[in-house]
Amino acid sequence: MGNGTGSNQEATDRMRTDEDIVGEENDLRQLSAGKTSSARAQKRATAIVQQHRHVPLNWQSGQGGHRPSADTRRLLNEAGGLAGIQRFTDIFYQRAFADEHIDKFIRDHDDPHGERFATWIVEKFGDGQPWTQERANRKVCPFQSHGHTLQTPHDRSSAHFAAWHSPKREAHKFGEHFKLDDCRVWMRLHFWAMREAGIFEASPAFAEYYISFIGHFVSVYERSATVFARESARWSADPRNIAAYLDNGNKMGEIIGVTLREALRSLPREEQEGQWPYEY
Repeated sequence: MGNGTGSNQEATDRMRTDEDIVGEENDLRQLSAGKTSSARAQKRATAIVQQHRHVPLNWQSGQGGHRPSADTRRLLNEAGGLAGIQRFTDIFYQRAFADEHIDKFIRDHDDPHGERFATWIVEKFGDGQPWTQERANRKVCPFQSHGHTLQTPHDRSSAHFAAWHSPKREAHKFGEHFKLDDCRVWMRLHFWAMREAGIFEASPAFAEYYISFIGHFVSVYERSATVFARESARWSADPRNIAAYLDNGNKMGEIIGVTLREALRSLPREEQEGQWPYEY
């Protein structure tokens, strides 16, 4: 479509060397060996502070990926903890299943997608290791797609590899990595679900941090998508956008197939420049 950057091999290599993904694999190995880090696994009670205070994204190159902190645990509590997060991730997957563009990446609606996503989020924010613990016991099974035998996912890398090779995808797109438009549709639906779940109202500080958080994590799948995270969050704030999307049969025709150069023109100038979300 000409709206992304890099080859399939480059995308695979980015996931293989990404600090966050490497850190997640180390967590799983430590858990399996009975050496769970108390700093990553211990649940800590934090007071709910309703005041909106800016929290910088806790990621720096060389520290092994995103790290939880007292601040991220506080933000998670404000957002409703695991229950609040899963309420939003369940809504997100309902929206994703209904969107033909995104649903093609999702092989099986019966998998516990919302639960797995929610436990990944709360683990990243510092509420124990529920996602790592589930992965340690997850069964991996083969499935067929376009004449190939693949394995069901056991981590983020394999989940996205399976999405690239989903049997729902058109034959000529089989195996292609995520493009810019895929990521933008995904992020819009994601932040819409978070807004529907009431998290933007419950904790504006969590919402601000989480937009940066997604902006960081989406980069491993398509580097150019990061700068569109804030626009993706704003999209659902306008009911007219939601109405137009639904009236168009759950299709975002205004961004699908749009090149990076064209897409950047729609952003405010300040969002086209700088090092967001790594500015402190």
